[in-house]
Amino acid sequence: MKLVAVFYVLVLVPLCNCRLISIPLRIANAGAPARLYPTPGTSTSSVTASSEVKRKGGQNLALDSQPLGTISFLEMVNNLKGDSGRGYYMELLIGTPPQKLNVLVDTGSSNFAVAGAPDPYVVGYFDSALSSTYQSLGLDVSVRYTQGSWSGELGKDIISISGGPNGSFTVNIATILESDNFFLPDINWQGILGLAYSALAKPSSSVEPFFDSIVREAKIENVFSMQMCGVGVALPPQEKDAVGGSLILGGIEPSLYTGPIWYTPVKEEWYYQVEILKLEVGQQNLNLDCREYNMDKAIVDSGTTLLRLPEKVFIAIVEAITRISPIAEFSSGFWTGSQLACWAKGETTLSLFPKLSIYLRGMNSSQSFRLTISSELYILYVAEVRDSLDCYRFGIAPSSNGLIIGATFMEGFYVIFDRAHARVGFAVSTCAAHSSHHVLVV
Repeated sequence: MKLVAVFYVLVLVPLCNCRLISIPLRIANAGAPARLYPTPGTSTSSVTASSEVKRKGGQNLALDSQPLGTISFLEMVNNLKGDSGRGYYMELLIGTPPQKLNVLVDTGSSNFAVAGAPDPYVVGYFDSALSSTYQSLGLDVSVRYTQGSWSGELGKDIISISGGPNGSFTVNIATILESDNFFLPDINWQGILGLAYSALAKPSSSVEPFFDSIVREAKIENVFSMQMCGVGVALPPQEKDAVGGSLILGGIEPSLYTGPIWYTPVKEEWYYQVEILKLEVGQQNLNLDCREYNMDKAIVDSGTTLLRLPEKVFIAIVEAITRISPIAEFSSGFWTGSQLACWAKGETTLSLFPKLSIYLRGMNSSQSFRLTISSELYILYVAEVRDSLDCYRFGIAPSSNGLIIGATFMEGFYVIFDRAHARVGFAVSTCAAHSSHHVLVV
């Protein structure tokens, strides 16, 4: 028997007679870099376990006693800024004396890298020559993405985390000396914090990733969790710090979610690779072979903006949405991302779009659960296009690198990366509500 948990965002929007307007999309480089996944080294097979992450007394403390003192997860709440369009980032202090930089939080890569030279799109960079604790490892390193790439030099230095475990930690750090379309206009981060497994680390899997170092040195649990609070929000550049979220290093903060946590096993420890069983549009099964959903891989990646689907799945999703939705005026450019769909202000009909459901394998192979989102999470509001119009872009895109559960989908949920038990958990996020939009559990 299948056990099914249903999470969805209920959007209450009155129906109205309104006219759809399509305009070209001219938002260059909008969003965090889409990625070309780094070629992995040796990967580790996943290990399945059903026990929960244990915390003393059931409180929001990782452990009762640590060499660096008790760790409070409440102090980590709201340590992220940004949104899905420009990426979620946190503040780090690097080197001696400390230099302050913001880094994009990315569960789809494994290198910690920061700007090491001036760039037109960054407000500051890490000058390793000014840090008395920086040690060069004499290794060149580079990472290429679908959009953008960087290259630089690998070294070590001490860091401290604003809104993280107390203390200073020695970590591997790549200084970015050259980049191509990696740093983008209207972003407020100057580096990237890769939180995936060492199999993806460059130049080799022997480079210990950032979180592995923190777990080892701070003696915290090998678990982190994320809440991203930009659901249904699009802000102009001058207000890009108005929303954010939380990155909890070392465990789970109960105040950030409601209801149960549903876990799916990590199939292979490189990306956070999971298994998709089926997709539904408006409760109608796409009826594709499950291998289509997992072609190449299916991963959970905070550094990718959109929900990205293999080409055949993407085509089936678009066909199903257009068949179910009573709005028939959409041009093909909306679905391919080259055009916006616009309505007169106040006449948006998001409620006419169907809900989408992703079924994930449960920890018991005979179980599954589903994540269901409303159109608020895949028909994305775009700010400041025209004064008289509300304009939206399609939040789903085709992929040649597998299925990617990106930031726009993750925003509805509190996501737990339980590396200690090789699993990823989902619960309803307490911040996935703005104005009249509520997250409900059925």
